[in-house]
Amino acid sequence: MERSLFRVEGDAKGWACSNCRWRFPVPTLLSGEEAMAAYDRLAAVKFREHKCEAEGGFSDAKEVTKRDAGTLFAERARVLIKRGYKPKVAVELVLHEMAIEQGNNPRTMEKARADAEDFLLRVRKGLI
Repeated sequence: MERSLFRVEGDAKGWACSNCRWRFPVPTLLSGEEAMAAYDRLAAVKFREHKCEAEGGFSDAKEVTKRDAGTLFAERARVLIKRGYKPKVAVELVLHEMAIEQGNNPRTMEKARADAEDFLLRVRKGLI
């Protein structure tokens, strides 16, 4: 499964791997456009250097737990909701992103749709 680098917003700003728990947080005192551009370049280099297997990553399907995958989906949807998207729209956007990242892998997309339904159900019940 091909991995990708994506930006994390909210409380834990920074960059993350779509395939494992690897994160590259933004330093708290970082400001300025040039500094952020340098940070983004550094994050891209560190991302290329990291090994998902060494990080306890998601690259091995046996290691993926339902909770881990659902948490990743929920985290990505929450970021969009914090930006002002309605939950249903945020879920649709995350599903589209995952389809692009995973190349419409039927197994992965089936799991993502199940995570989406679970996420929306928890939102309706007020658990999120």
